[in-house]
Amino acid sequence: MRGAEFAELKAFAAVVERASFARAAEHLGLSPSALSQTIRQLEGRIGARLLNRTTRSVAPSASGELLYRRIAPLFREMAAAVAEASEATGQMSGTLRINTLGIAARTIIAPKLARFHKAYPDVLLDIVVDDALADIVVGRFDAGIRVGGRLEKDMVAIRLTPDLNMVAVASPDYLAARGIPRTPADLHSHSCINWRLQMDGRHYRWEFEKRGKRVEVAVDGPVVTNHADIGIAAALNGLGIAYHFAHDGVGELLAQGRLVQVLADWSISRPGLFLYYPSRQHRPALLGAFIDCLLDRKPFDQQGSP
Repeated sequence: MRGAEFAELKAFAAVVERASFARAAEHLGLSPSALSQTIRQLEGRIGARLLNRTTRSVAPSASGELLYRRIAPLFREMAAAVAEASEATGQMSGTLRINTLGIAARTIIAPKLARFHKAYPDVLLDIVVDDALADIVVGRFDAGIRVGGRLEKDMVAIRLTPDLNMVAVASPDYLAARGIPRTPADLHSHSCINWRLQMDGRHYRWEFEKRGKRVEVAVDGPVVTNHADIGIAAALNGLGIAYHFAHDGVGELLAQGRLVQVLADWSISRPGLFLYYPSRQHRPALLGAFIDCLLDRKPFDQQGSP
């Protein structure tokens, strides 16, 4: 295979994996126009359209999907071989793709970025924040971070945090105007900030428990979101009651008096945050180093001190 042909296939795989010409071009160090020209050359050589493009998205065509399925394992094997050779020299390099909830990005990953980069300066961390339940295999991620109770059974899971407490919160002004709910059933007469489960578009049914009695409540209100920051902002601005993890900055807002907890005796805890990856996948050394860094374990900083 000529060098140009290899470069074309590599460019095509990058676009499929990132579902974006812009992100693929950035990854490859090319301009978007140069990447488009490379893909056109590949399609011309093969004689088939490989990518379906709109102004907002890009996805492989039927022919493109067949091609990607054949070449992707080869590129992964080559990347693994390069990584192993790099590890043998004690110098890790390459790209690590992580799909994570916003709460994990803010509270676990962000505080460790500088330490990890100092220890492994040749590693590119590609962090995608996604509060939906994305399929990390389909998305070609090395690992994901989610709440433990929502992991597929064929995943290797590593706990990153203790269990997380859920809290129902509202602004003092909202509660002064609308009253304080005493039971979960009272939420039906309140405005609530809904959470959308993007895997199927359904709204999350708020879960509560008291003295062994567990209930779920379908709430209604003026805002629906899949992003914690929007839900908390809506509650702060008096739009209604929100239900979120206390660990994700809500505790500070409660301490400041900007939010007030309601239904405290009904609130539940959820399994903590877990990093996970497919059990059939050999764990790359890069991922192991990243996990060690998140958990403050040795030997994440073998190549440098944090």
